[in-house]
Amino acid sequence: MFKNIYIPVDNSDYSNTCIDMALEFAKAGEGTTISASHVYAAKMHDVRFRQMESGLPEEYQDEEELEKQRNIHDQLITKGMEVITDSYLDVPKFRCTQEDIPFVGKSLEGKNWVELVRDIKESDYDLVVLGALGLGAIRDSQIGTVAERVIRRIQTDTLVVKNIPALHGEKPSSGKIVVSVDGSGYSFGGLKTGIAMAKALNKPLEVISTFDPYFHYAMFNSLTGVLSKEAGKVFKFEQQEKLHEDIIDKGLAKIYQAHLEISRRICEEEGVECTIRLLDGKVFEKVLQYAREENPYLLILGRIGVHSTPDMDIGGNTENLLRLVPCNVFLSSKVFKPPVDMQAEESIDWTAEAKARLLNIPGFVRPMATTAIYRYALERGHSMITSSVITEAVANILPAGAMQAMQKIGEKIRSAEVEGKDPVNEVGLSSLKDEMMDAHSGKAAADVRLKCGDCGAVMGGDAIKCGVCSAGMERLLPVDDEGSETVAETEGKVTTFTTFDSEEVQWTQDALDLLNEYPEGHIRRKAHARVEKNARVQKISPITVAFFEKILNEKIVSSNGDDHRSKEMNKDDFTWDDKANERLELVPAGFMRDNTQNRVMEYAKSEGIKHVTLEVCEAGIEASKKMMEEAIKNGMSLEDFLPKKEKSGV
Repeated sequence: MFKNIYIPVDNSDYSNTCIDMALEFAKAGEGTTISASHVYAAKMHDVRFRQMESGLPEEYQDEEELEKQRNIHDQLITKGMEVITDSYLDVPKFRCTQEDIPFVGKSLEGKNWVELVRDIKESDYDLVVLGALGLGAIRDSQIGTVAERVIRRIQTDTLVVKNIPALHGEKPSSGKIVVSVDGSGYSFGGLKTGIAMAKALNKPLEVISTFDPYFHYAMFNSLTGVLSKEAGKVFKFEQQEKLHEDIIDKGLAKIYQAHLEISRRICEEEGVECTIRLLDGKVFEKVLQYAREENPYLLILGRIGVHSTPDMDIGGNTENLLRLVPCNVFLSSKVFKPPVDMQAEESIDWTAEAKARLLNIPGFVRPMATTAIYRYALERGHSMITSSVITEAVANILPAGAMQAMQKIGEKIRSAEVEGKDPVNEVGLSSLKDEMMDAHSGKAAADVRLKCGDCGAVMGGDAIKCGVCSAGMERLLPVDDEGSETVAETEGKVTTFTTFDSEEVQWTQDALDLLNEYPEGHIRRKAHARVEKNARVQKISPITVAFFEKILNEKIVSSNGDDHRSKEMNKDDFTWDDKANERLELVPAGFMRDNTQNRVMEYAKSEGIKHVTLEVCEAGIEASKKMMEEAIKNGMSLEDFLPKKEKSGV
C-alpha cells in the first residue's frame, strides 16, 4: 500500500496518533519503512538570548561573565534540544521495533515547517502522516500553522490526523473510507488509493459526489432586487429559471451521477465493492454535514478540484473541509484518469444523426474512431455528441479525405451484409483495399504490391501472409508503383544491385545507411548476406529499414563505436519545456500521444535539438500530420498506427 511513510513528531497527542495510524498502514502492507523526524531550533534560541542580554541583572553585565553565560546557554540549548529530539524519536522507534518494522529517525535543525518541506521534497516518501495540531494548540484551533504551511508546499499524499479519541471522546463511527469525487484526476487518484486501503484494512468503501442545483436560483433571486423592471424584462427571469430547471440542473445531476458510476466500475475492476451516494447542495457544506453525521474512518479528497488551475496549492472546498470536518482527512496528490471509453459510456450520449454517421465508418476501425471522438468530446466538455462534433473531431484527428475513404468501405461492407454475404469472402478483401486506394488517390489497385501494416515489409500481390512478421492477410495493404516511390521518398532512393548469381535485389538508401553502420569487413558482409538472403527467400523488395531491423534485431556496434538498435528513443533523452509538455498532453493519451511524442523526438533529433520547446513540439506535430497524410495516400488505414495488441482485422 505504502512503502515509505513519514511522520513529523513532537510528542503531542496528534503526533502520537500519527504514529498509531502509520503503524496500522505499515502492518497492512509489505516492506514498509517508517521515517520520523523532529525539528529543533537551537539557532533561534541563541539569537533570542543575545537579544535579551541587555536586560540581564547587573552582575551578569561584566564582559567575562557575559561570555561565560553565553557559552553555558549555547551548550544547554544545543545539548538539551538534541536530548529532547532523541526522546521524541525514541517513541516511534520503540513502536516500530516491537512490530518488526524498519525505522529511520531524523534530527533536523532550523525553522520547523521549512525543514519539513525540504526533507519531504528531497526524500521518496509516498505518504506523509501529519497532525493537524501540535503542542501549540489551543481550544479554538482548527489547523496548526506548521501543518498548513507544509500542506501548501508539498505534492506528496498527506494524511492529516484530526480525530483523537483521547481528546474528543469515542464518537460513533461508520468505519468507512469515504472518497469524494468531482471528475478531476486528483479525486480519481484518491479513489485508487481508497481502493487499496479498503483492501488492506478490510474496511467498507463509499464514494460520494456533490452538485449544486441551487446556486443559479439563489443568484436569480438576488438579482431581482438589483435590476430595474426594464433590465428584468431583458434578462427574462422566468425563461432563465426554466432553462436551468429543465436542462442545466438535470444535466449537472447526470454529470455527477456519472462520476459515481465510473467510480463503481473502477472499484469492480479492482475487485472491491463500494456504495455510492449523490449529495445536492454547496459542496463543502454537504460533505461537512455528511462527515459530521457519518464520522468516517477517513475522508479522501483531491488536493485540488476539477475547476482548479494546475498551479493551485490546495482547492477551496478541500481547504474548508480540512479545517472543519471532525474526521481524519487524506489529501490525494496522485492523478488518475479513467479510460476514455469508461468515462464516455457514463457521461456522453449520441444524437440519432451522430449514431447513423458513426455506422458509416467500417467496423474494423470503428472502435478506434469512436474512442478518438469520445476523447475529443470529453476534452472539450461535450455531454452530447452531434454530427458537428464528429466533424470537428475528424478534422482534428484525421487527414483530409480519410473519413470519406472509410465511409465508402463501410457502404460496401453493409451492402454485402444486406445481401447475406460475408464481406471479406464475397466482396473480397482485395476489393475492399482497392476501395481504400480509390478513395485516397483516385486510382485502381490493379497490379498492386502488398505492404504489411505491422512491420512495413513490401511483398508480391499474391502473398497470403507477411514473410517478415507472419501477419495474416488482413494486415496486408495494397501499395502500387506510386507507393514504392513514396518509400523511396521517405527512405531515400531505391538502388538495384545484381547478386553473384545474376539476381536483382533492391535496397532503400536508409537501409543501406543502416548496413554501413556495421564495422567494415566480415561483420558487415555477414549482415549484408543475412538480410539479402532473407529478402530473396521471402520475395521482399525493396529492402527497407523495417525489414532490415526485423532480420537483424540484435544489438550491434557501429563503426564509430556507438551502440545501435532500432530507432526508438526515450523521452528522457531530451529536456522538455513545461509548455511543450502541456502541448503534448493535449494529444489524446495512448497510441496517439505516444506516436506524436516519437515524431517530435525524431524531428528534434533530425535538427540536432536536445531541448524541446513549444515551437519544436509544434514543428514535430506538424511533421507527424504530414507523415499520416502520406500513409493514408498510400493505402494504409488508421488501424496501421495502432500497437499490435490493439489491432483488429476486417
